[in-house]
Amino acid sequence: MNLEGYRTVFATGSLVLILIAAAPTLSLIVPFPRGSERFSELWLLGPAHMAEDYPFNIGVDENYSVFVGVGNHMGSSSHYMVYVKFRNQTQALPNATASEPSSLAPLYVFQFFVADGDTWESLLTFKISDASVEGDSMFVGNVTINDTAFSVDSFSMWDSENNGFYYQLFFELWLYNMTSNSFKFHNRFVGIWLNMTART
Repeated sequence: MNLEGYRTVFATGSLVLILIAAAPTLSLIVPFPRGSERFSELWLLGPAHMAEDYPFNIGVDENYSVFVGVGNHMGSSSHYMVYVKFRNQTQALPNATASEPSSLAPLYVFQFFVADGDTWESLLTFKISDASVEGDSMFVGNVTINDTAFSVDSFSMWDSENNGFYYQLFFELWLYNMTSNSFKFHNRFVGIWLNMTART
C-alpha cells in the first residue's frame, strides 16, 4: 500500500471515530426514526389505585372516586385534553373507528403536557345529586366533579333485564394538532357504568 492509500485509510478511520463519538450529541439535534409505533395510552383505575373496585352500584349524594391517566409514546412532548362526559344508555359514545367524539358536551376538562415516555395521572371525584324516580324512569339533575356541580338533566329508563337505572361516566382523549392549531379527538376513550339502584 502506498502513502496515498495509508492517508485514505487513516482519514476514513478518523471520520468514523468522530461520528461515533458525536452520535449522542447528534441524537439531540437530528431526529432519528423510531422503530416502534407512536401512540398514547388512556386508563382508569379504581379508588385504591388498582384496576378493580370501580364505582358501580351508586347512591345519590355520595362521593366516589377514580384515577384517570395518560401515557405519552408519541416521540415528543404532547399537549393533551381529557373530556369528562356523562350519558344515559341511549346517548352516543365516541366512534374511534371513524375518529368521531361523542356529540355530548363535556362536563369537566383536564388539560396538560406530557413528555415523551412519561405519564400523567389525576384523581377525579364525582357525585350524583338532584335525582328522582317516577315510574320506570329516573331523572338525574346534577353531576358534581371535583367539587364543581354541572347540570345534566338526564333521564334513564328502567332496565328490567339488568335490574337498574344505568348511566355512564366516560373520558375522551384529545391531542393538540400542530398543523391545524387545534385539539383533535385522539381515538381513545374509557368509561364506567353507574347503576342507580335506589328504585322507589
